[in-house]
Order: sequence, then structure tokens, then C-alpha cells
Amino acid sequence: MQPAALPGSRCDNRPIRMRPLFHLPAIVSALLLAGCGYHTARSATHLPPGTRNVAVPTFATHVLNFHTETSFTEAVIRELNARTRYRIENQQTGATDALLSGTILTETAAPLTYDSLSGQTSSYLLTITAKIVLTDTRTHRVLYENDALTYREQYQSTTDLNTFIQEDGAAVNRIARSFAAAVVSEMLESF
Repeated sequence: MQPAALPGSRCDNRPIRMRPLFHLPAIVSALLLAGCGYHTARSATHLPPGTRNVAVPTFATHVLNFHTETSFTEAVIRELNARTRYRIENQQTGATDALLSGTILTETAAPLTYDSLSGQTSSYLLTITAKIVLTDTRTHRVLYENDALTYREQYQSTTDLNTFIQEDGAAVNRIARSFAAAVVSEMLESF
């Protein structure tokens, strides 16, 4: 004598009926997630297909501070080398497909905090504003432009001349890294 089959089991000869609306939430979720903004690398880039060489000449500057434009240029080149497969050149040549040019527009250091005992400034807020333009060198069309990228960084000052370390250069380098990451993300991700 065979044991009785449980209702809904495979041994039961009756067909199993699935509820037709049971899978509907999963299907709707999958369809919604398919269009949520994810994309493959380079699919939403500002750079046209076929771009292989990008020139990033030393940024121009409208400020008197030393070395800011060099720090920004070097940071952008490092970021492009780290995140793309483009050949990065430091000047425009005949083989250049795109030109990324920048200008340091302003650089200011404003007192942020004061030492209550001495009355001297103990930290500063460094603010740098830059302009960036990405151009297709074949068609001379502007692919991306931002006229006012503003970044800020705080740094500490020292009143003891024996242990004095100039901190504004390190702050410029930190701003340059943040700037480069944002610019390259805008170039590649188009968000």
C-alpha cells in the first residue's frame, strides 16, 4: 500500500496552479530597476566615440598665487590616467582628439578661527574657483563647460616660527584632488 500523497506535492497527480499575480511585483521591480540610471563604462560620456588622445595643457591662471595652476593640471592628469584608457598629453598635437583646458579664476584665503589668547588667526578657509572647457578638436565643438567650479578647504596656521609649516600648499593640493575627481566624473558620467 502506498502512502497517500500530500495535496500540492509532486506525487499528487493534480496540476499545481500558480497564482497569476504572485510574480507580478517581482516583474515590475525588475523592469523599474532596469531603467534606474546604471550604464556601462563610457556609455554616457561627453567624449565622442573614437576619442583616444586627450590633451590637458597647463591651466591658465588669473591669480598671483604660485603653483596653483600646476597642482590642478597635475591632479586632472592623474585622475584621467587612473580612471580612463585615454592617452593623456600635456599639449595639443595633431593627433589630439579632445582638449581639456582650465583656468584658475580666483584664490582667496580668509581667516576662519582666531586664537582667543593671542588674538591671531588659527585657521583659514581657502577658496578656489576655476573654469573648465572640454572641446572636440576635430569639430571644434564644446563638449562640456563649467564656468564656476568652486572648492573650499580649511587649513591650520602656526604662530610658532620655530615649528612653522606652510599649510596652504597642502590645502591647494587637497582641493586640486577633489576638483580633478569631480571634473573627470562629469566628463565620464554625464550626471
